[in-house]
Amino acid sequence: MAGLRAAASPRQNPKAADPVPTDVRSAEWEMSSLHELTRRTLQLDLHLEPGPRLIELIYEIFALEAVAIFDRDLHAVYQAGEWSKDPGELAQNVYHFETTSDDVTTGISRRVLRLGAVPVGSLVLRGETSPLVNDAIGDIAAMTFDRYRATANESRIEAEREAEQLRTAVLDGLAHAYKTPLTAIRAAASGLQEMQRKLSPAQADLVELIDDQARLLSDLTTRLLQTARLAGSDGEASQIAFKLQISTVSAASLLEEACTLLGERAADTQLESPDEKLALRCDRQMISLLLAQYVENACKYSDLGTPIVMRAERTGDEVIFSVRNFGPVIPQSDRERIFDRFYRSASGVAHAAGTGIGLSVAKRVALAHGGSVWAASGAEEGTTFFAAIPLAPANETDAAPAAANQKRSSAL
Repeated sequence: MAGLRAAASPRQNPKAADPVPTDVRSAEWEMSSLHELTRRTLQLDLHLEPGPRLIELIYEIFALEAVAIFDRDLHAVYQAGEWSKDPGELAQNVYHFETTSDDVTTGISRRVLRLGAVPVGSLVLRGETSPLVNDAIGDIAAMTFDRYRATANESRIEAEREAEQLRTAVLDGLAHAYKTPLTAIRAAASGLQEMQRKLSPAQADLVELIDDQARLLSDLTTRLLQTARLAGSDGEASQIAFKLQISTVSAASLLEEACTLLGERAADTQLESPDEKLALRCDRQMISLLLAQYVENACKYSDLGTPIVMRAERTGDEVIFSVRNFGPVIPQSDRERIFDRFYRSASGVAHAAGTGIGLSVAKRVALAHGGSVWAASGAEEGTTFFAAIPLAPANETDAAPAAANQKRSSAL
């Protein structure tokens, strides 16, 4: 049952107590009242929930005995005047059963509020109003709710944009701050490794552990810097604020470099490139980073003993890179969101630790090249991450174009 919100305490409308004579309710009076309702609804502060004020305006301007409105999205009922039975149930029944009627005996009129063909709520009036006026009141109410939602969406998008800018600035600052001590730690560890003959086996193991963990932290820090550098204003189809270093690179060498970046973590990865001469013009470092993110993700979530296969093949004017593994199935609803920064699919959270950064970096690299990314996942076929990269950027002299991420629904 929706929450019942009383925009006016149950009382007799003073205007309804001294009702407008029927002969005075002329077409001119009705049009004047509709104009007044329209004018005053346009003045509503749409940063506040409009229902309570809207119900009062309808109730007062048209001198009605009672009014009730049901808002489907907020799942709330607003009411004014005196009702002999629950107005919440009455208004919701009008919405659910899509009832539109004007009952002369009871004086109750029912309208379904619609935006186009989509029902968004309902309106119940008791008083002397014509069917055409009831239709118009319903349209004004529906448009008011729609304007409120549009304003709320704009505010939400602006807040998310500001939060994203803040997060990017924080990541960038933290990553730079971590780089200096990590460099010193790695340098010290390297110096100790040079003294292995003077170290006991236990001491040598500790030095190796320090070096390995410092390297992992350094990789994560680099990734934070890269994702901050790659982030556009909306994370999707925005200008990427740097220029790609374009050169001609073979697809096979890109696969090999991605594995080299991960070292032993990608030791069991199989490489497949049907055409050894397949090449594309791209930023070699960035595409290698994209593929390394894919492989690292596959290594992290693969079931023990299952293969990881990297592949590159030409399709039209693009090179399609793919990394396939067998592990947790990614739900359909998560297959686009997993490329958003910090988002992690519930199916993988319990399987392995992660930051939710790697795939967002991969996505931004592809967008910077005018390409796209997507994922397919199933129990039998495993999980495959794809990246479609054009054989050559559309314009190598400008900052990399931003392309909207295409939905590869046929591969899902």
